[in-house]
Amino acid sequence: MKLYNSLTKTNEDLKPINGDLVKMYSCGPTVYLKPHIGNMRAYIFMDTLRRVIKYNGYKILGVMNITDVGHLTDDSDNGDDKMEKSAKLENKSPYQIAKENTDVFLNNLKMLNVDVPEHITKATEYIPQMIDFIKRLEAKGYTYIIDDGVYFDVSKFKDYGKLSNKNMDEIGVARVEENTQKKHPFDFALWKFVPENHIMKWDSPWGVGCPGWHIECSAMGYDVLGDHFDIHTGGIDHLSIHHENEIAQSNCAFGHKVVEIWMHNEFVMVDGGKMGKSKGNCYTLDELKEKGFEPLAFKLFCLNTNYGKTINFTFDAIKSSQSSLNTLRKLVSEHKSGKAKIDVDKLNKYKNDFLNAVNDNLNTPLAIGIMFGMLKNEPKSQDIYNLAIDFDRVFGLELDKTFEKQNTVVPNEIQDLAKARWEAKQSKDWATADKLRDEILNKGYQLLDTKDGYTIKQL
Repeated sequence: MKLYNSLTKTNEDLKPINGDLVKMYSCGPTVYLKPHIGNMRAYIFMDTLRRVIKYNGYKILGVMNITDVGHLTDDSDNGDDKMEKSAKLENKSPYQIAKENTDVFLNNLKMLNVDVPEHITKATEYIPQMIDFIKRLEAKGYTYIIDDGVYFDVSKFKDYGKLSNKNMDEIGVARVEENTQKKHPFDFALWKFVPENHIMKWDSPWGVGCPGWHIECSAMGYDVLGDHFDIHTGGIDHLSIHHENEIAQSNCAFGHKVVEIWMHNEFVMVDGGKMGKSKGNCYTLDELKEKGFEPLAFKLFCLNTNYGKTINFTFDAIKSSQSSLNTLRKLVSEHKSGKAKIDVDKLNKYKNDFLNAVNDNLNTPLAIGIMFGMLKNEPKSQDIYNLAIDFDRVFGLELDKTFEKQNTVVPNEIQDLAKARWEAKQSKDWATADKLRDEILNKGYQLLDTKDGYTIKQL
């Protein structure tokens, strides 16, 4: 099983440190806002990796954090705490914001049929462990204190910058609010002092404050997985600052390399551009559902591109993915009752080709192609059904779900247009009724009039 290691920039064989047990840490969300589809790609990637590890016969011990304190609006320790800022905007407590958005996030994982890690750790529940971790660094001489907190001295870690190819001679990081008290622009906060009116704060040996964002993952990873584990995952946006800092503080704390393989998923673009609240294109899974698309169709959309490549979301693309998901389930359903017997050697070749694909740095596009070809080209056979369900252990697309159920979700927009057309017909406004019927047809749905009303059929 080969995986691309962002640290070494090479594909490497997975060689678990602890026999057949793979230990893995995945960076979870900062729950100051509800997650959008761009956020969720990281957890589809995490899910696929976990599933492929298990498909290869390994056991897994996984951790995913929930950052509910300490992540500032600027990843380089400037600005406000994201939780406190969001709480003020919504006139709620940070704890209330955290709970609401955590619940939404966990429900999104359920909608995507994500294989959830064995441990979900919340930052606010690990403050003592973070303080102990900072003490360990302090005792080894890696920290210093300035007016706003306790900082890590990156000049004392010779490999700092290796993950992201940072130039350590850069003067500053091009931010107006750069802290001039820091010894080096890349030094980062381990503990931030906070004002009295700050809601999320704790006592510490250095003063009242809250943990820096980066220390959270190192402390929680160590508490559950120990000081040496196999894989650490996260979004590509974490690579240059958050994960660079994690490597520095963890390796210095224990005097050796803590994580063997670092893995990162790329961004989701929308219509060729970045997602942004101001653009109105930070779509959520619930919004996709309202438009008639299953969350699992978005999952299939992601799986059709390698996790390490940027993916471009459009509504034409998600419509195609929904259609492909329906087709896959229909084919699987047809094979379930098939009577043909397939040669064992042919079945083994499909199995081996599939395994080679997913073991080649999670080549899910190739693996999906192998499964599609098998389902379409072979005579209807329960042997093929069984193998497709086996392959779905990697995808988690619920391919054994009854196909007929997939056409029950009609977008609210289509339902409203159909209702308006029906009212136009009742008023004998035939021109409006015909216009609305054509509009519905152009959106991929057909109205079938009945004696008592109408039904809506997806084309």
